[in-house]
Amino acid sequence: MTTTVTTDTSVTQRPEIHQTSIWQQSWIMVKRNMIHTKRMPEMLSDVTIQPIMFVLLFAYVFGASITNTGDVSYKEFLLPGIMGQTIVFTAFIVSTGITADLEKGIIDRFRSLPIRRSSVLIGRSIASLLHSSIGIVVMAITGLAIGWRIHGTFGEAVLAFALLILFGFAMIWFGILVGSWLTSVEAVNGFMFTTLFPLTFLSNAFVPTAPMPTWLRTIAEWNPISALIQSMRVLWGNGPVAPPGSPWPLVHPELATLIWSVALTVLIAPFALRAYNKRTSD
Repeated sequence: MTTTVTTDTSVTQRPEIHQTSIWQQSWIMVKRNMIHTKRMPEMLSDVTIQPIMFVLLFAYVFGASITNTGDVSYKEFLLPGIMGQTIVFTAFIVSTGITADLEKGIIDRFRSLPIRRSSVLIGRSIASLLHSSIGIVVMAITGLAIGWRIHGTFGEAVLAFALLILFGFAMIWFGILVGSWLTSVEAVNGFMFTTLFPLTFLSNAFVPTAPMPTWLRTIAEWNPISALIQSMRVLWGNGPVAPPGSPWPLVHPELATLIWSVALTVLIAPFALRAYNKRTSD
């Protein structure tokens, strides 16, 4: 009797790993976050429905009582303020996203891949800026529908949007810090709500600072968000220039916004990276 022995000589080949740059890895992370948003469109409610609601409520409810906005209407005075609030809340989006990924163990899976750890942060940051930019576009369209206009030159308009994005980049580091520091999405939501909402309302975003008590007006005028919003109002022609005796950030809001953005990034980024590395290390 002859016995035939069949030997399986096939060998499972591991897929070839191609070296990629950090920018390619970051772009993959951007696409991953945007695909996640595409599959859960309700995540866009904060940059679609909410901006329209804010614009209409403030323009027609509060706007009927606020008249001390100089030669411009309250609607034009309002739009830069709401756009500034939206870009500040980029930190909210980043922090909740990072915390959710850490809770679900997705970051641990990324660490097993041949990618740089920083690509996860870069991808999340760019995706969050894109997310907030959708809200700014929605608000701009809503503002145009109710009478908001840009009266400055094309270059001034672009500069205002550039300062807005730059400030949003600085706020991203704050979001990374909070998202790496706190251990649950609920804790992040509570902390961000009690931090960012007072910070945006304690500024010139929705009302002029002149009628405020002296101590409160001083805080509001030196608030970095006030400089950002004042720079947009000046560049877009949506508000009066700072009166004589105003603090330096409101007299030179464009330069002040640039300084604030760089300073916040330099101060917060090292702590944010340290917190993220500590949270994701073995």
